[in-house]
Amino acid sequence: MNTNTKSDHMETKTAWRTPLFSLWVVIFLSVSGSQTRAQQPASHRKDFNITIEETETGFKMHSVKGSAWINLSFRLSDDKPQGIDEYGMTTRGQATAHTDPQLADYLFLIKKTEEGIELTGIEGTAWKQLKFTLPEKGKRTINAWGIVDQ
Repeated sequence: MNTNTKSDHMETKTAWRTPLFSLWVVIFLSVSGSQTRAQQPASHRKDFNITIEETETGFKMHSVKGSAWINLSFRLSDDKPQGIDEYGMTTRGQATAHTDPQLADYLFLIKKTEEGIELTGIEGTAWKQLKFTLPEKGKRTINAWGIVDQ
């Protein structure tokens, strides 16, 4: 005589096999692994060193450290930002797809305002925003942590 009942053949669903639990795991892993370059701890942030000066025709930047470029010259219209990353001028707010481990990994916007210069850190900077004026025929130097004293 067969004593097996219908309940003997039913599989019990464990928590890890339910769709809701699987969805939760996927979301958790996605969120925990999505740290942007701007949020990198200071110990992982590579430094860069850039001098900014205003010229008769626009701006000149000189990178001494952390960039593939050495000199950039460009014009800025009032309130029209220009993106700058470790490879030079870039589309506003668009990071370069590839990275070089020898370079600092940064992206910021530079904008001319009535008050002076405004920088917005997008990636690879400890600062979110820097505002300053440039002395006539003067320069300012910035790095990943802010304005460098001269």
